[in-house]
Amino acid sequence: MTITLREITEDNHESVLAVEITRDQERFVTTVRDSLAEAAAHPEGNPWFRAVYADEHPVGFVMLSWDVEPRPPEVNGPWFLWKLLIDHRHQRSGYGREVVRQVVELVRAHGGTEVLTSHVPGEGGPAGFYARLGFVPRGDLDPDGEVILRLPLDG
Repeated sequence: MTITLREITEDNHESVLAVEITRDQERFVTTVRDSLAEAAAHPEGNPWFRAVYADEHPVGFVMLSWDVEPRPPEVNGPWFLWKLLIDHRHQRSGYGREVVRQVVELVRAHGGTEVLTSHVPGEGGPAGFYARLGFVPRGDLDPDGEVILRLPLDG
């Protein structure tokens, strides 16, 4: 199965909106629809977003702050993994790991030296996922109490 990141267009918009997380996961990440609304409401974050496809089927969504001037605590960057969600029917298939790998390669190709992200602490959250990928706590929280993580891109 080939995982690709594709622009959201008029042709695939509805099928990307159909990507769903479980109700328990809603405390950790917003839906695709809400993420797109957040992107529109916060242009200062320079949102870059893509649908995640497994072959020809949308299975997820990813959004970054793309090469922004950091203005903590409101805007982290320059490269901030703002949203990552994989449809609940396709989780634990390695898709999230592959999306992060592709994002890291894109950021590295544009001269980035680290990728930041954040997560809501709590049972069932993504902390372990990010730790397995090499993200480490930066030592601070964002204004909403999310733990900020960094992944150095040296080498």
